Amino acid sequence: MSPRPPAPRSSGSSRPGRPGGAARSTRPPRPAGARTRPEHRAAPEGLGGDQVEGRQAVLELLAANRRTTRKILIAEAQESADILDKIENYARGRRIPVEFVSWARLDKEARTEGHQGVMALAHKLPSVALDDVMTGTDPFLLVCDGVTDPRNLGAMLRSADGAGVSGIVLPRHRTARITPAVTKTAVGAIEYLTFAEVGGVPSAIDRLNKAGFLTVGLAGESKMSLYDLDLASTPIALVVGGEQDGLSALTRKRCGAVVSIPQLGKISSLNAGVASSIAMFEAARQRKLR
Repeated sequence: MSPRPPAPRSSGSSRPGRPGGAARSTRPPRPAGARTRPEHRAAPEGLGGDQVEGRQAVLELLAANRRTTRKILIAEAQESADILDKIENYARGRRIPVEFVSWARLDKEARTEGHQGVMALAHKLPSVALDDVMTGTDPFLLVCDGVTDPRNLGAMLRSADGAGVSGIVLPRHRTARITPAVTKTAVGAIEYLTFAEVGGVPSAIDRLNKAGFLTVGLAGESKMSLYDLDLASTPIALVVGGEQDGLSALTRKRCGAVVSIPQLGKISSLNAGVASSIAMFEAARQRKLR
């Protein structure tokens, strides 16, 4: 692939010159002793999602066009790539400022190690009321009860989009927010999902039960198999707990069913992201066959 040629400036773009005209095919090495940037900071107010890092995540932000993108930063002197051209073309078409910066500048402002030379600043993800995700044709919800690992949450959201989940329910406290690590892992899935924030998961499950949802908690020690449960006859809400403690006692008590995923190996539990993905796609399979 040939080095990426200089792009003409669009409205709001400012591309610094390249000393010597040399193109850089990979990011420069991190200086010895440099501190590693943390992947997430203190939880922001609201869902978050205002800083999007990684090529695919930024492209989906622009393609979905569901929220305002304020600015895009692109590292200078990257080799040509179709995805970078698409990002620049979307930005020009919508008059979104594009700033071409050094790798050092992007490393300083990014909050993950995997920004791939692209970062966008956008309005925060919007959230809706629980009632809004409970309505519609045949709702299919994922409820996250204390999921604090950003990569697990990102993996769940990526699978949720693939499995046709219609709404994500997140508590306002004791959960990962939509940080850049989440957006990077979800590779843009957050742009197509609807999020509802709730004060507490147990009370939300009570409301779902009263509205006729089958609320299904995942717990490795349960004697009931996921595959023995009818996931296709009613609106469904899959409930997944945190990485360390699983479902809270109150959440587990209020779920209409608590199931496990049968395993053949020696390890007694699955990663929360993997377990929720298996459950979501099993529900999708049953719902498609009905």
